[in-house]
Amino acid sequence: MALSRKDIEHIFERLRSGVVPERGLDTFAVGIERQRGELQRLLALAESGEGVFKFLRGGYGCGKTFMARLAVLDAQARGFATSFVVVSDNDLHFYKFDDVYRKVVQELGTASCRRGALGDIIDRWIAKVEAALIAGGADEKDAGFDDQVQHRLEEELTALTGGKAPEDMARALRAVFALKQQGKVAEAGALLSWLSGSENVAAAAKKTAGLKGDITSRDALDYLHGVLELVKAAGYKGLLIVIDEAETILRMRTDVRGKSLNGIRQIIDMADRYHGLLWVFTGTPDFYDSRRGVAGLQPLHDRLQFIAHGNVAGLRQPQLELKPFDKPRLREVALKLQGQYPAADRARLDGKVSPAYIEHLIDEVTAGFRGDVGVVPRQFLRRLVDIFDLVGENADFEPTAEAGFAPKEPSDFEQRKLRGQPPYDAEPGDDRGYPAVAVEF
Repeated sequence: MALSRKDIEHIFERLRSGVVPERGLDTFAVGIERQRGELQRLLALAESGEGVFKFLRGGYGCGKTFMARLAVLDAQARGFATSFVVVSDNDLHFYKFDDVYRKVVQELGTASCRRGALGDIIDRWIAKVEAALIAGGADEKDAGFDDQVQHRLEEELTALTGGKAPEDMARALRAVFALKQQGKVAEAGALLSWLSGSENVAAAAKKTAGLKGDITSRDALDYLHGVLELVKAAGYKGLLIVIDEAETILRMRTDVRGKSLNGIRQIIDMADRYHGLLWVFTGTPDFYDSRRGVAGLQPLHDRLQFIAHGNVAGLRQPQLELKPFDKPRLREVALKLQGQYPAADRARLDGKVSPAYIEHLIDEVTAGFRGDVGVVPRQFLRRLVDIFDLVGENADFEPTAEAGFAPKEPSDFEQRKLRGQPPYDAEPGDDRGYPAVAVEF
């Protein structure tokens, strides 16, 4: 499918910043067909009512975020709602399920609403309930129609969640409907913020709905279950939640690491209860294999153990391996992007950025990282797009006359790689592991 000019501009603007685009990834996806097929298989399982999870495994530069973003687009194309959450050591500690819930719901998106889609999903659910009542003979002009809708909303929520939806969730949904019917959009919006996990909703707004407090870590996963059921009741096939850069946990304090890993263990142990939900985590081999990470929590390691036979690993085990880039794959990505670049003078771009020059650029950037092709992709693509821009903006610019490559604003990991350091600072007790306990609330 041809991309719009807006999507093309989005792709190249993101690549200039060294960031994975959120759209148009199909146009330069190379060498990941089998892994993409496995995630499609899991989406089909979720669509059939299963609760499933997958952990993407790959070193820096292997394309974990790209693969996860592509999974989001594939899921939305199938009719799923999605959420893409990046682990942060500042505001996302994985043992605090209210943190997890808030991030997931804030990033909730669909094909028609890219972010903050909870309100739209609830509106779609209410519209379906209203349509079902009308189809059953109810008169939407009757003075009691809104009461019928509220009653049916509560009945549906109870039925969908097996009666496990928190009472405050039902209260908030009833109040959102009532306020919108009264034209009080701002007040309804405040309650939607509360349902999204915000702790900054005014007491007066909460009092309107009879809410007793905020969503806590203890009940956050029950709220997530409720949101999942609303997503499906609104007409979506299921929900995909991506947790990107799980290796960030390795940089946290020892106690936080242990509790966060225990939190992940609890989530995957409960995954089969969330029918229609696919969790996808991404992490580096160090996250999975070191005692500082998953290998230090034996119950989690047992569940996620990665098995390889030489260079071959099964696709259907809990960890899905992504292979590092090599030079042929980088060249193919470069040529695909060159074909999409919005050049005013296509002949000039193709002439000056020839396949031979692209080979030269790959060698140059790889040399800048001491021959480590796996670290190269982000920096290579930034440099490549910069060359495209310079050729387009300056008729007399000759790429082959450019000076040698120096990494542009290297990330912390890239700086460590260049200095020959590990990705995190070692601490005493890294080989000790963690106790297998329930998450503390």
